Amino acid sequence: MKKGGSIVLIIDGGGRGSALVDGYDKSKYVKKILAVPGNDMMGFNTKKPVKIYPKLKTTSIDEILEICKKENVQLVDVAQDNAIESGLVDKLTALNIPVVGPTRAAGQIEWDKGWARDFGQRYGLPQPKFKVCHSLEEGENFLKIQKNKAWFVKASGLAEGKGALPANNNDEAVERIKELSRFGEAGKVFVLEEWLCNDDGSNGEEFSLFILSDGRHYQIAGTAQDHKRVNDFDEGENTGGMGVSTPPLLMRNSLLKQIKKEIIDKTITGLIEEKRPYKGVLYLGGIVVKKKGKLVPYVIEFNARWGDPEVEAILPGLKNDLYEVSMAIVQQRLNKVKLKPDSKARVVIAGASRGYPGNYSNVKGKQIFGLEKASRIVGVKIYGAGVKVIHKKYFANGGRLFYVVGEGKNVIEARMRAYHAISLINVEGNNLHFRTDIGWRDIERLNSLR
Repeated sequence: MKKGGSIVLIIDGGGRGSALVDGYDKSKYVKKILAVPGNDMMGFNTKKPVKIYPKLKTTSIDEILEICKKENVQLVDVAQDNAIESGLVDKLTALNIPVVGPTRAAGQIEWDKGWARDFGQRYGLPQPKFKVCHSLEEGENFLKIQKNKAWFVKASGLAEGKGALPANNNDEAVERIKELSRFGEAGKVFVLEEWLCNDDGSNGEEFSLFILSDGRHYQIAGTAQDHKRVNDFDEGENTGGMGVSTPPLLMRNSLLKQIKKEIIDKTITGLIEEKRPYKGVLYLGGIVVKKKGKLVPYVIEFNARWGDPEVEAILPGLKNDLYEVSMAIVQQRLNKVKLKPDSKARVVIAGASRGYPGNYSNVKGKQIFGLEKASRIVGVKIYGAGVKVIHKKYFANGGRLFYVVGEGKNVIEARMRAYHAISLINVEGNNLHFRTDIGWRDIERLNSLR
């Protein structure tokens, strides 16, 4: 590989893409970064030129192929779910353009949750009891013969991370099924899943785990704990993620070994057996529940790319050259690379428009103050998402606006930095919303040891 001569194209428009821009910006092999569609803050504090294509979609395949040809792109990093479902990776591969990301067939593990549950059943993955349904009537008939219990009703297709609807009993589950119509085609097929709990009836503890795979070999890139509900104490609607902490203290070595043996090994091998070898980032969204005094991990879902906002916490801690790692995936020599995470803890806080994930239209166009000041704090990074930049001023242009990342020797120090930084930021008219309890589980764990 030639130092300083490569052009990388990232397929993403949010905070995840911003974190990838930051990662490739540090690479000694990269001279320029492109992003489709990108966002206005992708050049925020970067050293290398960044070009975005805001008028394109991640599924604008013909236009993306033309960019690769015109710009002489050496690597495409497909980080967005709709792009994977559209078969973009397949098209790039057919043209011999190096690409990180799974084929459409391998990516079905995310874009078709019904298929993913059937796959898990075939290969003996630990997962909740489930039923794939194709109509309201099928769902109602199934629930009639079930013991009254709590469920998750999930759109089988892609729903921007908002397609999992909780229901406390069978009657609520029927109402949640009716709500799936808001997801259009994505909700026509749905999955009813038993709500997994500890033996005492309390909720289990969720985790995110990220695997880099080249189709033959894989490595664990990192773990995190997402906070999906919009409000403190895990209340309110599900969102695309309101913040994360990494590494979660839950994920001790013994549990990681168990997850590797019972879930990851079987998944990677199963995809190879089904002639869908997985190349790229595989995201395991899991839950740990306590059964008879033991911690038992289960699969909640798989995603076929980095999580958002998990990648904003994990990637800054990876000391490897990201371009070098990506090319090892492309060339199926990931076993020759040793991933080198640092020892720091990180906390990410999502700054959102007030009203998100519901109606936040009245926030669009409001000015955001304090981003640059907050970014100058030592140990803090800020990644943009739904922000419009006009004449060096920042304006709200989406639901999740930006992500503040604080780092430290432990979660307490990391969280202190992140919340200090976000305290300096506001959206005109008091329209900034964020959770104030990110990392609360590990804070409680550390405080209990004092």
